[in-house]
Amino acid sequence: MFDALAERVQSAIEKIGRKGRIDQETLNKGLREIKLALLEADVNYKVVSKFINDIKEKALGAEVVKGVNPAQQLVKIVYDELVEALGGEGAKLELKSKPAVILLIGLQGSGKTTTAAKLANYLKKQGKKVLLTSADVYRPAAMLQLKKLGDKIGVPVFLEEDEKDAVKIAKDALKKAKEENYDVLIIDTAGRLHIDEELLEEAKRIKEETNPDEVLFVIDAMTGQESVNIAKAFNEAVGMTGIVLTKMDSDARGGVALSVKGVTGKPIKFAGVGEKIEDFQPFYPDRVASRILGMGDIVSLVEKAQEVIDEKEALSMQEKLLSGEFTLEDFRKQLQMIQRLGPLQQVIRMIPGLGSQKILKQLEEVIDDKKLKRIEAIINSMTPEERRNHAIINASRKRRIARGSGTSVKEVDALLKQFVQMKMAMKQMRKMQKKLAKKGGRFPFPFM
Repeated sequence: MFDALAERVQSAIEKIGRKGRIDQETLNKGLREIKLALLEADVNYKVVSKFINDIKEKALGAEVVKGVNPAQQLVKIVYDELVEALGGEGAKLELKSKPAVILLIGLQGSGKTTTAAKLANYLKKQGKKVLLTSADVYRPAAMLQLKKLGDKIGVPVFLEEDEKDAVKIAKDALKKAKEENYDVLIIDTAGRLHIDEELLEEAKRIKEETNPDEVLFVIDAMTGQESVNIAKAFNEAVGMTGIVLTKMDSDARGGVALSVKGVTGKPIKFAGVGEKIEDFQPFYPDRVASRILGMGDIVSLVEKAQEVIDEKEALSMQEKLLSGEFTLEDFRKQLQMIQRLGPLQQVIRMIPGLGSQKILKQLEEVIDDKKLKRIEAIINSMTPEERRNHAIINASRKRRIARGSGTSVKEVDALLKQFVQMKMAMKQMRKMQKKLAKKGGRFPFPFM
C-alpha cells in the first residue's frame, strides 16, 4: 500500500544522510521531497503541513548524538512523527458490556459485510461467543452474503429477511444475544453510494437503541481523500469510536491511513490486508511506520508464523534438514509453509534490513511467488519414490516430470541441482554444530 510513498521518503532521508550534519538548507530540500510524496499519496494537506513542521522543528533543534549519523537521527524523528500521524499507540476494542455491541457503519462498497465476518472470526479465535446480524433492509443480497460468510466461519447470523425496519432488526438481535448469553453482537448496517440524511438518521437511531460499546467506521483505502471527508461527516453526525481500514494490501497510495486520525480524531483499530477471512489484523501505527521507512516488522512476521505454521512440524523439518534425511517431499512441505505466510514481497518487507525499496527492487527476480509455484508443480509431478530418492531421476524421468508440470527439463535440472547444494550445505552445518557442541558452544540455527 505504501510502496511509492516509502520509496520517496527513504530516498529523501538517504540524501540528507549523505551530508555530515543536518543544516537548514539540506533539511528543507529533503522535507520538500517528503512533503510532495505525502501530497501525491493523497494525504490531507493540513496533516502534511503539521507533519513537516513538526519534523523540521525537532530535526533542527535536536542535539547531535555521539555515534549516530544525521540519517539515523532523522529516521528516528520521521518515525516518531509517522507513528503519531497514524494514531500513536495501537487502539484496542473496548468491549465492557455483556453482550458487547459493535456497530459497523460506512458507505456501500467499503467492505462492511466482509469486515463484519472478519471481525467475528477474529473475536471467535479469542474465545468469544459471537452473533452477527444484518440491518441492511435495502439490499437482500447483503443479508445473504453475511449468512454465507457466517456459515463459513461457524458464527450464527440473526436475520429477519421480511422486516423492513432496520432499527427493529438491531433491537431483536440484541434481545437474542442477551437471552442466549452471547459475548459480542456485531451489527452490519446499510450503506449508500454517498452520504444522505436518511442513512445518517438510521445509523443514529440504531446507535441510540443498542447503545454499542464500539462504533466502527469502515473505510476503503482505495477511495482516497474523499473517504476521509466522509468519515469526518459520519463522525460529526453519528459519532464513532474507531476506524477499520479495508484493502490495505492494495496499491492504494496510503493517504487515508495517514490522514484519518488527524481529520477525525479517531484511531484506526483494524486493517483488512487481503481477501481471505483470516486477512484481518489489529492496526499498529509503530509497525506500519517501520515498514514505510524500510525498517521491517519482525513482530508481525513472528505472529503470522505462529498463527499459520505448526511448531512441531517446523521443529521436525529443522531436525530433518540437519540430519541429512531431508527429501524433496520435505522440501515441498517447506515451500507450503513459506507460502502460508503470504506473498513473498510482504514477508521480505517485514525482515529488518531487507524492507527498503532499494533492496526489494534488487530482490525482485528472486522473491517471485510464481517461481515457488513452478517449483512446487515440478515436485508434484514426481512419483512418491522420486520425491523420497532424487538420485533415481534420470533423463527420461526428467522429461516426464517437465511435461507433467508444464515446465522445461532445464528447470527440473536446476531444481535438483539446488536441492543437492542445499543438502550439502546442511551437512556442513551439521558438522559445525557437532564441533561447537564438543567445545560447549551452540550453533545458532537460523531457519524456522
